[in-house]
Amino acid sequence: MLTERVPVGLMSSVVAPEKPTSNTMGPKEVELILVKEQNGVQFTSTTLVAPTPTQTHPSGEEERETWGKKIDFLLSVIGFAVDLANVWRFPYLCYKNGGGAFLVPYLFFMVIAGMPLFYMELALGQYNREGAAGVWKICPIFKGVGFTVILISLYVGFYYNVIISWALFYLFSSFTSELPWVHCNNTWNSPNCSDWADNSSVSDIYKSTPAQEYFERGVLHIQDSNGINDLGRPRWQLTSCLAVVIVLLYFSLWKGVKTSGKVVWITATMPYVVLTVLLLRGVTLPGAIDGIKAYLSVDFLRLCDPKVWIEAATQICFSLGVGFGVLIAFSSYNKFSNNCYRDAIITTSINSLTSFFSGFVVFSFLGYMSYKHNVALDKVARDGAGLVFVIYPEAIATLPGSSVWAVIFFIMLLTLGIDSAMGGMESVITGLIDEFKFLHKHRELFTLFIVVSTFLISLFCVTNGGMYVFTLLDHFAAGTSILFGVLIEAIGIAWFYGVDRFSDDIEEMIGQRPGLYWRLCWKFVSPCFLLFMVVVSFATFNPPNYGTYMFPPWANMVGWCLAISSMSMVPLYAIYKLCTLPGKFCDRLAYAITPETEHHLVDNGEVRQFTLHHWLVV
Repeated sequence: MLTERVPVGLMSSVVAPEKPTSNTMGPKEVELILVKEQNGVQFTSTTLVAPTPTQTHPSGEEERETWGKKIDFLLSVIGFAVDLANVWRFPYLCYKNGGGAFLVPYLFFMVIAGMPLFYMELALGQYNREGAAGVWKICPIFKGVGFTVILISLYVGFYYNVIISWALFYLFSSFTSELPWVHCNNTWNSPNCSDWADNSSVSDIYKSTPAQEYFERGVLHIQDSNGINDLGRPRWQLTSCLAVVIVLLYFSLWKGVKTSGKVVWITATMPYVVLTVLLLRGVTLPGAIDGIKAYLSVDFLRLCDPKVWIEAATQICFSLGVGFGVLIAFSSYNKFSNNCYRDAIITTSINSLTSFFSGFVVFSFLGYMSYKHNVALDKVARDGAGLVFVIYPEAIATLPGSSVWAVIFFIMLLTLGIDSAMGGMESVITGLIDEFKFLHKHRELFTLFIVVSTFLISLFCVTNGGMYVFTLLDHFAAGTSILFGVLIEAIGIAWFYGVDRFSDDIEEMIGQRPGLYWRLCWKFVSPCFLLFMVVVSFATFNPPNYGTYMFPPWANMVGWCLAISSMSMVPLYAIYKLCTLPGKFCDRLAYAITPETEHHLVDNGEVRQFTLHHWLVV
């Protein structure tokens, strides 16, 4: 086969050019020619070597890195979706909105919107094997929504990492014989500090507990700030904790899914171990059963209140993590034939069950607090940071071996936060390096640039007035904007790309076409649900506040600019695309709404989106 003599030593090998095969999509065999020289005579043997099977995209593009194991992907998705809100948000909503009756609207919206949207994002990323922006080669005019979700994930990282740094600060503070939030005799305490046990009028708004003052005055030092216009310098203690978090994130992400897929074996499973341990301890406490009964008490009359349904819909939108670009990024590293339908069902179910399970843990301790201090449960029940950094630490402080329980609890918060933060960062990194290909060779440096930039912005949240910046970011970064982003995403896929075409793509991957139920949800139900949520979000908007502090008008304007900056990517990119394409406006529009792989059809005047059948088919 060789036309020239091959110089060899004792033995050498030569790889011949690839043999053309009929299937250009699969791995190709190569011919390995071994030439052995013995006593001046060359002996030649030929072997066909098939490379290790790798997953190729139908377009024949360059191979993409994949997860080491299927479980790495599942744990990453579960770890991202199951975050702090599962512990501090869902149980309180359930208690406040009719107990077990709240599960009716929650599960209803999960089935008609949560699962379909989750499934849609997994399939979108897996088929196109690109990040949040790159997947929109299927309908280029909508690429702006990819940049929208990347920006939202970046903005969330500015303040979400700060929550993890608080948990780390509490963790370090727990390695003492006596927890620092037990008494009122510390340097940070105010004259208003009053121990629960010694205070019969605990509901008095002028009184505060040791745990509350430790969080606000001992950790945040908010007493040294007069508002958002008086931030002060970053506090070195919180800055150090934030730096540790950033370092952890960097070394979890710098090599891509090969490293992050191993980290989640700890960060995604640890919370379940800790929640189980805390539940076993919680149910043995006096008053715990009363707390759990209050959590599960069914009041179906509450379902007549539209606010209950709105809060259930809102919880679904934000608890699954749809719209951050994370699911698209994670699934883009899947093997092409991976069963993303099964993954969607498994992960959404685990997320909901985790939220429900955590309620037993939370309310067993809240019932104990209510019993111990002889106050009504609604006096101790709250959501948000106040639950995990005030009420829960206070309950733990009253237990024998409180330091050990505090360490266990804050390790759980740390792991809950880290894998969710990893997901958000991966969305930004994957989305941008897939869009700007030259960054592929410099992933480590680009990851360093992203995490350091996030760290620098986050420093505003660890100043004396950092809680005001945190509240502003939390209120505007991922509220209405993320609902808007998912709405545009759903419209782009189901209507412009076509739900029938999308279903063909899924069938090509998993060998099974989505049923009529999923197609109807994608085309009609989910977009209507999201449109309703966007309208409700605008209609029920309230300016942010922190306690009695109301933000000045300029701060609200900054917040709205932040929200609009991400949403504006959709129209700005659409205008840019239409202006840069050649031809008349109709031709430019045809190119902009047609998949890039089908632009040759536009040249022949064949535009699916210009036919009535495209818009009517399901």
